Order: sequence, then C-alpha cells, then structure tokens
Amino acid sequence: MLIDLNCDLGESFGPYTLGNDEEIMPYVTSVNVACGLHAGDPMVLRRTLRAARRLGLAVGAHPGFPDLQGFGRRNMDLSPQEVENYVLWQIGAVWGLAQAEGVVLQHVKPHGALYNLAARDGALAQAIARAVASVDRSLILMGPAGSQLVQAGLEAGLAVAAEAFADRGYRADGSLIPRGQPGALVTDAEEVAANAVQIAVQGKIRVRDGSGAVIPLRAQTLCVHGDTPGAVQLVRSLRQRLEAHGVHVAPLRDVLSAGAV
Repeated sequence: MLIDLNCDLGESFGPYTLGNDEEIMPYVTSVNVACGLHAGDPMVLRRTLRAARRLGLAVGAHPGFPDLQGFGRRNMDLSPQEVENYVLWQIGAVWGLAQAEGVVLQHVKPHGALYNLAARDGALAQAIARAVASVDRSLILMGPAGSQLVQAGLEAGLAVAAEAFADRGYRADGSLIPRGQPGALVTDAEEVAANAVQIAVQGKIRVRDGSGAVIPLRAQTLCVHGDTPGAVQLVRSLRQRLEAHGVHVAPLRDVLSAGAV
C-alpha cells in the first residue's frame, strides 16, 4: 500500500522565518512550495528547491491568493480569469527557478482560501485547471476528494490526486472545519497519526463535530501543514505509524503510477 506525504513549505520571506522546513523535509515525499504571493520570496523558493533536490523530494507549486498579510487564508472576490492569471504567474515563478536548479515540477496544489473556494466553485476550479494545463499537462493537480477542483482537473485532461489532511478536523459533509473554529486544528501527535492510518488503510475519518460519526475519505496524498504547532513531531509520528501499518510513503507520481487509491 502506497501513499504520498506532502507538506506546505517555503513560506518564510524577507527576515521572517515561518515553519521548520529543514526538520520536516526528511519525513515527507512531496513538498508544496509557496510562490511568493501568500508567502515566500525568490530567495526562500530557490533555497527550498535546492533542499528538495538534495533530499530527492518531489516538488510542486503552491499558488494562493495575492494576500501576504492574510497568508492567503482570506477569501478574495476575484474573477475566474484573474484567478487563472494569478495561478499561471505563480506556477511560472516556481517553474523558472526549478529549471535553474534542475528540478522537474511534479504537481500543483492551490493554497488556503483559493483551495477551499475552488473545491466547491466550478468556475474557479476550471480556471486553476486551465492554468495548470497551459503550463504542462503532465503536472498533477491536487484537490479534495470528490471536489470541483478534482473534477475540473479530470475534464482538463490532467492527472489528479485526492488529498486529505491528517492535522485538520473534518465536518460531516466532508469539508474542513474552518480555521478559527473549535476542532479545526489537530495538534495531538497521537490523533494525527491515528487519522493518517484511518485514511490510508480504511479510507475514512472520524469527524470532529462531537457526533463521533465516521465518513468516507479516500486519498492518494496526506498533508501535514508546516505551520501547525509541533509539526515536526506530528509528521515524524505520522510516518512511523503509517509504516508500522504496512503503508509505504512515496512521491505522488509513484503512487498514481501504482494505481493506489
């Protein structure tokens, strides 16, 4: 059994350090690199690409809304054409530096509010898929299982990957509990590891609405956020628990090639 383990990295910028990239990278298989609009800058981006190449990690672009102050986690009222252009611009930034570093991009994963909006807004999802396809049709588009984002990727002829979050709380409808609300973040290493195993092995997750309900949730890639408190310990425990249950972590392209669900 295979599954990809991804993390959002490269989110520092200027004199500000965010996350624990160097400590987290040895435990993941794919990294989503901030493109400079919600976080990151050219120096951080290039440094992250070099580290990923050195460790043999797969790399993806992590485009978000142009909202540095809000870390891309605030909704913005942009048209589909604006979203397409912003995503295209950000993929291009990562692609250019990746070329300079001898790194081949594997995937694109939208960030934050853009990701959540595109999961349920078909027009925004199609705009993102168009941007990805116009750069390179071999790029994999990540999105929530069963979402408009995944559907748009399929319709655009892209390879797609269903993603789940081991460090976020889910609601009964399969959506994430919005940040700032009770249960949105999972910071206990034991619970994060248990979530990962339940998703990877059983294809389901227990919701955090107090009901104790369990809902279907199948994924080819699991995410732990680099800025979640205690992220290094979380991802270390998660990987150890997965491997103890016979789940091998591998870059997303390998997971898709093996036909893992």
